[in-house]
Amino acid sequence: MLSLYSIVNLALFCGLLFLILLSRKRSFSLSRQVFLGLLLGIAFGFFLQIVYGYDSPVMAETLNWTNVVGDVYVRLLRMIIMPLILITMIAAVLRMDAIASVGKIGVSVVGLLVGTAMIAALVGIIVTLVAGLSAEGMTAGARELARADVLVTRQATVSDLSLADVLVGFVPTNIFSDLTGARDSSIIAVVIFGILSGIAALLVARDKPELGLAIKKFVEATQQVVMQLVKIVMSLTPYGILGLMTYVVASSNGSDILNLISFVLASYAAIAIMFALHGVMVMLVGGNPREYFSKVWPVLSFAFATRSSAATIPLTIKVQVEELKVPAPIANLSATFGATIGQNGCAGIYPAMLAVMVAPTVGVDPTSIGFILSLLGIIAISSFGIAGVGGGATFAALVVLPAMGLPVTLVALLISIEPLIDMGRTALNVNGAITTGVVTTKWLPGVGEVEAENALV
Repeated sequence: MLSLYSIVNLALFCGLLFLILLSRKRSFSLSRQVFLGLLLGIAFGFFLQIVYGYDSPVMAETLNWTNVVGDVYVRLLRMIIMPLILITMIAAVLRMDAIASVGKIGVSVVGLLVGTAMIAALVGIIVTLVAGLSAEGMTAGARELARADVLVTRQATVSDLSLADVLVGFVPTNIFSDLTGARDSSIIAVVIFGILSGIAALLVARDKPELGLAIKKFVEATQQVVMQLVKIVMSLTPYGILGLMTYVVASSNGSDILNLISFVLASYAAIAIMFALHGVMVMLVGGNPREYFSKVWPVLSFAFATRSSAATIPLTIKVQVEELKVPAPIANLSATFGATIGQNGCAGIYPAMLAVMVAPTVGVDPTSIGFILSLLGIIAISSFGIAGVGGGATFAALVVLPAMGLPVTLVALLISIEPLIDMGRTALNVNGAITTGVVTTKWLPGVGEVEAENALV
């Protein structure tokens, strides 16, 4: 039975949902609706935090119901990820003039993702050194110590996984299982299956033109159905953002954040620098950074609220094709690979900052050239291979720190503020994928181009 206070809170939340509905009826653009949902979610979350406190029963009861909106939206997005990836990859390959184009795009996308992850790691190293952050003197509470025990156990699993094992794991053995997302590398497995299926369909179309026409019509029809489903789910984004931001803000522990505020500020400084570097990359290939960020903002705000690069894939593809005019094949590869390979925030900045903070505790000089070069090399490898493990920033740290001969306890010590920082890291990951798509389009002019009437959406 809900308490009276919880009922009042839920009534207020429903009122906020109605405000977003009114903004839609007044012809607000989707980006403005998303922004409204973001602001209302932050405001309502702070209201709950101030009135009821961080861990009150009323707060827990209220969030249990308000988070239904956010959870349902995220589940709907996850529902369309695999069908979207599979059909759009097949359609993208069918539209290519040459099978070799797939390889060119893949090499460019993976190279840019891993390269920018190394740059992000260097930014993380510099920011940590300038801020003077160190793990020395940090204390661990009961929750952190319990987390440390779990991490040490999981570290053993991660350390046994070689890069060769990771690469082999990308190849699907049961595509039906991977379509359910059964493995951490299922997304890449579906991408590979989609590319191979598209190549097979392209070869059939060349050998038997009559069958090729039927195949293309079937793929195009199926793609239209999937994309209509995507549009339906996308229209719910402002409501999902409201629910997600309410939960994130209201459930944050203010005292933990204050205790580790220096690391939070340094992390966001590094994230901001990488966003600026992404803007520079866009400018170097002839784009306008201001226009670019205005177009991708709704996608970044969703990634910020959900903390899920994978859940953002449909939005990432959509904004590249519709707003940034990236060809469908490039948009698909950059979005799907970017969700699992070379993540600038999780695989680049975070493990680099932790390594620099931990190094002095074991007598290692984090400013030495040897240490920095070794760290960058390991991060380059792990930023590619971490996709086969899953777990984002935590697992990236579990790979990088032991490889550098450093303890993993600091990962547990930072668990209290992990959600707060992870929001910014996820947004950076997604922006790195989008920037990769834009730059690849300029690097490979004409590769993967599609006619306007055959566009993805």
